[in-house]
Parts: sequence; C-alpha cells; structure tokens
Amino acid sequence: MRLKIAAFALLSTVMFNVHAAPAPAASAPMHGQFLPPDDLDLRSDKPEQQQLLQVTEFTVVVGNQRQSDQQPIPVTAPLSVRLKGKSLNKGATISEAVLTFDSESKSLKKPVYDEATRTLTLNYPLVQYRTLIDLLRNDTVYVQFLTYANGHIWADIHTGAEHAR
Repeated sequence: MRLKIAAFALLSTVMFNVHAAPAPAASAPMHGQFLPPDDLDLRSDKPEQQQLLQVTEFTVVVGNQRQSDQQPIPVTAPLSVRLKGKSLNKGATISEAVLTFDSESKSLKKPVYDEATRTLTLNYPLVQYRTLIDLLRNDTVYVQFLTYANGHIWADIHTGAEHAR
C-alpha cells in the first residue's frame, strides 16, 4: 500500500521554530507549494539559503559496531539512507542527503547542510523509515533545505504533485 498520507507527516517531522516578529511576505521558494501553512510567520521573509535535490538513487546501510575498548561493551546498529541526485534550484550545490534514524531520542538533531561535502544530514524517528522507503521506491522524491534570517530552519522530503487513481 502506498503511504501518500504519511508524506504529510514527513513534512512536519523536521521543523525547528524560532519565534520572530512578523515580516512582510516574500516570494516563495522553488517547491514552496509543498511547505505546510506558516501560522507563526517564520517563513515570511525570503529564505537566505535553499538547497533542493531531486533524488535519482538511494542506498540503505544497516550497520553494527562495537566501540573500541569501552566497558560495558556497547554495541550499536545504526541505520542510514544515502540519497543522491541533482540539485534543481539556482545557487544550489547539494549533491546528496544522508538520513539517519533514531529509535530512542525524544528530540531530533537539527538538519545540517555541509557546503564542503555538499551533503545535507537529516534525522528522523525510526518509525518513519518504512514511509521513506515506500516513497523512494514508488515516487519522484525531492529533498529540500531552507534557512531564514530569523534562525528558522526547514527541511523536508516530499514527492511531486500526484494524481489520485
């Protein structure tokens, strides 16, 4: 079963709010139609930075590691998905996104874009792994990262507009 409805949950998963005074409306970023309503006027100004990637391939890595000589011996099994593709908007340099999944944390790390490696790192709860894989297998997928002067950061993974069957 395709989980189109779950895509909306992805849009709200990685949202970090910083309260700021309302500012005049600015032009919408490319793919702005996929952003949720901005009830707090956090995105009223034009973004300082936008990275928009159309995903063309992905790989899944399920790791298992034992960290050196620590006692007791902690063993972890990190899960990550690496998305590669082509940047779409003017000025974008992004070439890949790395998604990591956390099964225990109540607070996710903020999205980070590294200019040097042209990599966006996103963190999601483990429960969203199946939804993401379903989207990657069945749809055209985009990764978006926006930063604003007021400190607001927005990142999402979304599909393009789809027609109901």
